[in-house]
Amino acid sequence: QVQLVESGGGLVQDGGSLRLSCAASGRTFSTYTMGWFRQAPGKEREFVVSITWRGVTNYAESVKGRFTISRDNAKDTVYLQMNSLKPEDTAVYYCAVGKLLGTYDYWGQGTQVTVSS
Repeated sequence: QVQLVESGGGLVQDGGSLRLSCAASGRTFSTYTMGWFRQAPGKEREFVVSITWRGVTNYAESVKGRFTISRDNAKDTVYLQMNSLKPEDTAVYYCAVGKLLGTYDYWGQGTQVTVSS
């Protein structure tokens, strides 16, 4: 049974930092693309960032220069370092993994990130 478990969310002030983690289990994901998405209240889920198994990254324009994705293939874990957080970053953050680039087969349950102004 595949599971993705996010952690690290919380409440932070404008300009603060958080580090999210997502641990995958149930199979090996070392050759999968891993990504982060977010959904703010009343809005559709949006792409944040992804990283291929080779380490190629793709960032949404809104987070470039502030967020950094990384992964540990030995642990099947992906991380999201979020710096210079803004109130508009407030959302539930979901990790996802997919075999084919651009598609995601498995999703986590989400972790809340709240940035206060």
